[in-house]
Amino acid sequence: MFENYRTFETTYAGRPLIVETGKTCGLSNGSCWVRYGETVVMANVTASAKPREGIDFFPLSVDYEERLYSVGRIPGSFTKREGKPSEKAILTSRCVDRPIRPLFPKDMRNDVSVVMTVLAVEPDNSPEIAGMIATSVAISISDIPWNGPIAGINVGLVDGEIVLNPTLEQRAKTDLNLTVAGTAEKIVMIEAGANEVPEDTMLDAILKGHEEIKKMVAFINDIRAQIGKPKFTFESMEVDHDMFDAIEAFASDRVKVALDTNDKNVRDERLAPIVDDIHANFDEKYPEQIPMIDECIYKLQKKIVRAWLYEGKRVDGRGIDEIRPLAAEVGILPRVHGSGLFTRGQTQVLTVCTLGPVSDCQKIDGLDEEDSKRYMHQYNFPSYSVGETKPSRGPGRREIGHGALAERALAPVIPSVEDFPYALRLVSEVLSSNGSTSQGSICGSTLALMDAGVPIKAPVAGISCGLITLPDSDDFMTMVDIQGLEDFFGDMDFKVGGTHKGITAIQVDIKVDGLTPAIIKQAFEKTRKARIYILDEIMLKAIPESRPTVNKYAPKMLQTKIPVDKIREVIGQGGKVIQKISADCDVKIDISDDGNVFISGVDGDNANKALQIINTIANDPEVGAIYKGKVVRIMDFGAFVEIAPGKDGLVHISKLDKQRVEKVEDVVSIGDEIVVKVTEIDRQGRINLSRKDALAEIEAKKTGANN
Repeated sequence: MFENYRTFETTYAGRPLIVETGKTCGLSNGSCWVRYGETVVMANVTASAKPREGIDFFPLSVDYEERLYSVGRIPGSFTKREGKPSEKAILTSRCVDRPIRPLFPKDMRNDVSVVMTVLAVEPDNSPEIAGMIATSVAISISDIPWNGPIAGINVGLVDGEIVLNPTLEQRAKTDLNLTVAGTAEKIVMIEAGANEVPEDTMLDAILKGHEEIKKMVAFINDIRAQIGKPKFTFESMEVDHDMFDAIEAFASDRVKVALDTNDKNVRDERLAPIVDDIHANFDEKYPEQIPMIDECIYKLQKKIVRAWLYEGKRVDGRGIDEIRPLAAEVGILPRVHGSGLFTRGQTQVLTVCTLGPVSDCQKIDGLDEEDSKRYMHQYNFPSYSVGETKPSRGPGRREIGHGALAERALAPVIPSVEDFPYALRLVSEVLSSNGSTSQGSICGSTLALMDAGVPIKAPVAGISCGLITLPDSDDFMTMVDIQGLEDFFGDMDFKVGGTHKGITAIQVDIKVDGLTPAIIKQAFEKTRKARIYILDEIMLKAIPESRPTVNKYAPKMLQTKIPVDKIREVIGQGGKVIQKISADCDVKIDISDDGNVFISGVDGDNANKALQIINTIANDPEVGAIYKGKVVRIMDFGAFVEIAPGKDGLVHISKLDKQRVEKVEDVVSIGDEIVVKVTEIDRQGRINLSRKDALAEIEAKKTGANN
């Protein structure tokens, strides 16, 4: 029945990889299953027969679909089925989109859809990498024109050693989470999170990953040679050369004048009448090709800007390695826990930091072993930031990707939960955009964290590097801090975030067929120099170190650890004990299964009181310790004081006060809170307390402090 069924086997990073085709999804243009160990991902690619009308871009969609059955779980939603894609799925889709998109014909307008479906997951073998390889195979053997194949690989750094496609155990202790994609000749995509890894180590990791990628590309090429379909011909949307030459002769000088400014608004105002004049002169001459006139205008601007850049001229008059004017401010919003405003030219990002109890961690329902996230970073890109009028409809894939990039850049410097028992949420609001807002959000987020009193391990800054290449040549030039026009018409957006010590995040978008080691090395050198300048001359002058304490409006967090067998006592039957402590002290208490206790409250004294109560329950009262307790019973011979739920002791009438007491009620009443000192715990566990000794000790400490 399955006469076209074929399997192809190889090893990848030392583990078996199998490609299967010809059994399923016979109506796709290209389809395959990739088995990497026991991880299985299916990829399907389809293309429309005709180009889409009225568009000036290549309509490619890439979707990575997670199925929770692949890890033996039922979805946690009310509908018990997968809904919208998780952030991880969106980030994976973007990670596959970026390396394959530049290799499609630039003049093709047929819709192309790529769908990766995760069927089974073995934690040691990444479904993301299997999906990227499956996509490359599916497109390569299809009839869709494409200048591939590509392959991708994960690279880790474990105990100083570079590891390819690290296992789950290795990923838990790696200092580097790098994804590289490439063709046989060049690097086409880099995505990385790192623990302050030096540039030379990062370059070595990229190149070592590329060596393994070349073997996979050769394997895919062999599959294509055996079963690949002939590529279909498509209706080219290449501009008419005679039309372009005529428009260039008509408007080139005016367009050069319009583009020669550092103000995006001025540039747009100058270009508008020129565009109107071009249409007025050429619409009647080319009535069937009016959309092509706009494409010619775009290509004319691109030609001018690229020529200027290659000659060393930038539209705003800066030097090739000069950063736009910078400014940094902190503490600009009242009441919030921390805020930072970072401005680079016309790009401006405001980040706000919010601290909360650990229970505010984000719950994650995905394929990874990670089920919660304590540090969250979100990025908003409203239409007003680019002077447009679009309604807000929630974050798109770009916003999610940029937020994840900033989160990745800052994650290595966030203190551990043991050192800083808070959940952290950062929100970056793009107020104005003219290039590199994601890197501006890294800088603004560092400022907000420091303003909030978060003891980060080191400040982080971000900067981007652009690229101009010449056709059919190895010549290239790079420039630092690209603005919107240079990103739009250039060949690369090489984003790097890091500290003084090293890199914490990378994301690279390219529009050409790949990057050479020389280009990557130069981008690293330029971004490092710019990053250090931003840190030392701008950000650390705005706030040289994290504030010594958290903001007064932030909850005060305390942490302790109790024996696991005491958790039940602290919680109490039906939660009565913990609820009583929370109500009496006006705090929120979270207890994890391993005995970690987190207490949050606006009032620090109340939080300390709750901490003392919990420690008293979990650990028997210590002789000599002083507690604050509540009078629960009064007898003729003394008062019983509860120092923790279920733990009370007797204050004998002779120990109630420093003076002689005739009657217990003369000193205390039921419900009074008093300080007491534990003087004895007898063999039967009965606790004897003394208010008299507690008052004397407190007074002695005050006297000593005053002296």
